[in-house]
Amino acid sequence: MNEIFSESLYLVAAILFILGLKRLGSPATARSGNRMAAIAMAIAVMVTLISNEIVGWGVIVSGMALGTVIGAVAAFRVEITSMPQLVAAFNGFGGGASAFVAATELLRDSDPALEAGVMIVLSLVIGSLTLTGSFVAFAKLQGLVSGNPVGFPGQKITDSLLAITLVIASIGAVAQNSVPAYWTVTALALVLGITRVFPIGGGDMPVIIAFLNSSSGLAAAAAGFVIESNILIIAGALVGVSGLVLTNIMVKAMNRSLSNVLFSAFGGSAAEVEEIGVEPVWQANAEDVAVMLAYARRVVMVPGYGLAVAQAQHTIRDLAAALEAKGVEVMYAIHPVAGRMPGHMNVLLAEADITYDKLFDLEDINREFPTTDVALVVGANDVVNPSARNDTDSPIYGMPILDVDKATNCVVIKRSLSPGFAGIANPLFHLSTTLMLFGDARDMLKKLAIAVEES
Repeated sequence: MNEIFSESLYLVAAILFILGLKRLGSPATARSGNRMAAIAMAIAVMVTLISNEIVGWGVIVSGMALGTVIGAVAAFRVEITSMPQLVAAFNGFGGGASAFVAATELLRDSDPALEAGVMIVLSLVIGSLTLTGSFVAFAKLQGLVSGNPVGFPGQKITDSLLAITLVIASIGAVAQNSVPAYWTVTALALVLGITRVFPIGGGDMPVIIAFLNSSSGLAAAAAGFVIESNILIIAGALVGVSGLVLTNIMVKAMNRSLSNVLFSAFGGSAAEVEEIGVEPVWQANAEDVAVMLAYARRVVMVPGYGLAVAQAQHTIRDLAAALEAKGVEVMYAIHPVAGRMPGHMNVLLAEADITYDKLFDLEDINREFPTTDVALVVGANDVVNPSARNDTDSPIYGMPILDVDKATNCVVIKRSLSPGFAGIANPLFHLSTTLMLFGDARDMLKKLAIAVEES
């Protein structure tokens, strides 16, 4: 392929990456942005393989067909509740691929120049950390290991020594151009990725997923420098920077710092949950709640991970339609860290074709709660916990929350009084203005929709 023509196609791919990323910033344009980015990636891969005469057309077409089938099967079969695990796995594969690119270049040239050696080390370290760290996050989200902070005495000291050793080994590998030293660096990075993510609690997984997404992009950018691929540098840099911006948004939404997330266990104790759990609650039935909803002027729906688990996104839409038919104003409150990954609730509600103009973020919706008749919380827990405002001893004190307790009435649909993924008890369940509707979210929402239509 002509070099000018291939560079022109790379430029087209780069422009599509940038436009796609920009459109991903809004739920209304996210789908078209995703398509643009997918087209850009297809162009970049095909031009790279053809211009470098790496493989023939038969292999290219076969590889793309196989990848398309795998991607389509995953897209159709992976449930919305498993989407965070899928994203974590994608991050891991991305970091691993970058590390493999660097390793392949090292095998091709065992005596790289200084600049190339530095980039190889960066790609190996960041890619390997991302690979193992992402799959530990996957295991926590999938329930293969405990979602609670898992560590051992002296963990921080051990990790610090491991990190210092990794830095020294990296400098030595570049200085000596020793292939075994590069493999040592890779092994240390793989171990550090495991030991650093295991102590992080499940409540911080949305932040960790965003951070690992960023690191996979930085690993790709470093790999781009290794093989002198401008398009890989551009794509990796875009993912890396956007991931860091998203990480910053997430930690601000939790009123924490990235260092606090990475190096502090987060969660409550079983004793705390048990102590608050013995306080009384006011339990309701679907018929009573339906009457309350039907005669309300404004209802704010607050979706959480429980809505995703119950696959109740279409049912909550049906309830909203029944309420709107009676003249009730329905809004949806979206917390930045609701669910198990950034944007989880937006994706969930979009699947049910709920229009974006009804979705309101934390800053916009909180001012509406004092004039809201009913706040209907469906499967949310930590993001509506008043302890974040009232209890200075709470691990989430200072975290911005959805102020559902300021509504005239609050109804919580939940299976039990169990704590959220962060392991912290919620005093909201015991307020006199809160009614608990225990049961499966989809079943309860279906009963509410029927009762509202009949009221």
